[in-house]
Amino acid sequence: MMRVTTQRMMVGAAIAQLCCLAMAQEIKVSEAVSLNSIVEAVEKTQAAGRTQPSYQVIRQYRLFGANDSKADSEVLAEVDFRPPANKNYRIQKASGSNRGQQIVRRVLDHEVEAASTGNREKAAITRDNYDFTYMGEVSLEGQPCYRLGLKPKRKDNDLIMGEAWVDERSFLVRQVDGEVARTSSWWLKKVRIKLIFGYIEGTWLQTGMEAVADIRIVGPHTLTSRVLDYRSADEMASARNRRQAPDRKN
Repeated sequence: MMRVTTQRMMVGAAIAQLCCLAMAQEIKVSEAVSLNSIVEAVEKTQAAGRTQPSYQVIRQYRLFGANDSKADSEVLAEVDFRPPANKNYRIQKASGSNRGQQIVRRVLDHEVEAASTGNREKAAITRDNYDFTYMGEVSLEGQPCYRLGLKPKRKDNDLIMGEAWVDERSFLVRQVDGEVARTSSWWLKKVRIKLIFGYIEGTWLQTGMEAVADIRIVGPHTLTSRVLDYRSADEMASARNRRQAPDRKN
């Protein structure tokens, strides 16, 4: 049952890689923006994001049981990303049940695999993977956004039936929310994913995630993540040099 839960929770990782790759670029379109123009701009922004700089983040993961108000387990993970397709991680600290660390490791393993070029394209917010509908303009945390409906073109664990909020100025995806397009196990009734993106020190990346798996008999289980710390490529290099520098005695 735990394997079923982790497989479905991992869907957020693949979607996340496409959105995290996007760097902010002002793409000019006409004042009366068509749905096709919005989607084209989103695709261009994702493609341009492959040149973003390397970075490292510390993420906090928390796992909650069906009726628990307090987390069953908590995991801190160091995640390094070197675009366009190199990602690795290290578990820094884990507490609570072993199940939490096992789930996080599987989520991150999937994320590392999804960072590769081929797998990244499978989960992209593009016309190859989705049919789109225009749902109006909304404000998300004070930022004007286009609200787009997402309908997957195939039953796939890495695609979401739901909605995306696209920044009107940069055409970056600020949030994705919906249900996984395919659940392959009888044990799993549905999985709902929420991915949140934003700037941290000038880099656009995933800042938060919530995955709720509704499992038959035992009920919903929730995995959340948030970024606790961020290091740029220069900071990462400086830290490596300090670790490698020999001790000097006066």
